[in-house]
Amino acid sequence: MSSLLNYKLEGEGQTIVLLHGLFGSLSNLGLLARDLVADHRVLSLDLRNHGLSFHSPQHDYQLMAQDVLSTMEALSIDHAIVIGHSMGGKVAMKLAAMAPQIVSQLIVLDMAPVAYQVRRHDDVFQGLHSVIQHKPTSRSQALDLLAKHITLDGVRQFLAKSLYNQDGHLAWRFNVDSLINNYDAILGWEPIPPTEIPTLFVKGGDSPYLQNEHQVAVVQQFTQAKAHVIANTGHWLHAEKPAEVLRAIRKFIVS
Repeated sequence: MSSLLNYKLEGEGQTIVLLHGLFGSLSNLGLLARDLVADHRVLSLDLRNHGLSFHSPQHDYQLMAQDVLSTMEALSIDHAIVIGHSMGGKVAMKLAAMAPQIVSQLIVLDMAPVAYQVRRHDDVFQGLHSVIQHKPTSRSQALDLLAKHITLDGVRQFLAKSLYNQDGHLAWRFNVDSLINNYDAILGWEPIPPTEIPTLFVKGGDSPYLQNEHQVAVVQQFTQAKAHVIANTGHWLHAEKPAEVLRAIRKFIVS
């Protein structure tokens, strides 16, 4: 069962759909949205179990792609360029397989169409649970709790964007239990049949998520794939180097 997602729709022109990654929300791709809205209609979405969208015990790519499709249909959007980062990149790729007639072009930011074997978020989950357990009343208290588990300040600041005040203490907007319970599905991937949708894979030069060994899987599933590397940047390439990412996006969507 799919429900409609929380969304922000702005601008006019050809529609671009923006899909955020794990622990994110529609504001995460805001740097891209603010530029692209100048000459496009931009639909930014909170994926299920994130932001202001509904919470569900189910969380997999089939369901998430169906959520996006249902929301697009409710808004009478029948054709769009779809851009997804990380987990949102997999949702975008699944959507392209499910509804190729509505995805005119696909842009995947730092994600491969593969099942990942490395668990990169166990420290994050420990930090999230620490906040749930201790019920901090201030952002600085929450950040101190996260710091006991998460070494990178940038990751702590990113997560803190999803804190909100619930009955006098801070809580998470995303559904921590569902994300932990479905973490294998988030890492996982069922290969899709080959699609001819023009697709751009944008890699952060220093990121481990999109590697040379993934090239076979990319080409098997995306016959019209192109690749672009943003040098000296990691997995959060759109936040670290938005100008370079936007240049790659704009060059691709007019090609």
